[in-house]
Amino acid sequence: MSPTLSVIAIAAPSFLLGALTWWPHTRHLHRRLHHATRQLHHDRLTGLRNRDGLRHAYTALAGQPLLVLLIDMDRFKTVNDTYGHATGDDLLTAVAHRLDGTATVHHGFAGRIAGDEFAVLLPAAGHHPARVADLFATTITAPTTLTTDDGDMTLAPAASIGYTRTTAATGWTAALRAADIAMYHAKHAADGHPVAHRHGMAMPTPPARRRRRVRDHHTGPDTLA
Repeated sequence: MSPTLSVIAIAAPSFLLGALTWWPHTRHLHRRLHHATRQLHHDRLTGLRNRDGLRHAYTALAGQPLLVLLIDMDRFKTVNDTYGHATGDDLLTAVAHRLDGTATVHHGFAGRIAGDEFAVLLPAAGHHPARVADLFATTITAPTTLTTDDGDMTLAPAASIGYTRTTAATGWTAALRAADIAMYHAKHAADGHPVAHRHGMAMPTPPARRRRRVRDHHTGPDTLA
């Protein structure tokens, strides 16, 4: 046997043993990295994408027209004040699951921006914007039964929805801003109907706007309003 083959024959068992020893550690590190990455892009309470996760999803869908819906829960603070924050969390989670299911069926993504505010991204092709917005409104407002300290309670969630149709050139910030303006008009109308962003639409004057939202001063982990 040549010297080279002899060295290989001697070293091979040690190399194989080392590989078998380090493989579990490598898999563990990969799992931890995957978990850390998911935490960066997903909301801990609902499991939906967070603001950064939505931005990444928007980038992945870029190059095609999209529908962007901004959804703000109505009277959510009353739920917290009446039934407690645990029930409020359960309501947010229930709404999140509904949004996620409907978005997935339409090949899109749902996410939680912060507090009681959600967003949905969908490819615009084949979808009528107003009908899609109405569908999500119906999805949200279906009664849901939650367990509270006073027993099971059936609540009827309500939300204000603003939406916009983007072009391939529309950036994430501009899309979110347009949907946000439309959502404020829906909030001001208070009739339960989603509002589409129109060219030239401006943010309502301060008296027509509600309190500052969690995301307006959000710097740390999400806290409920």
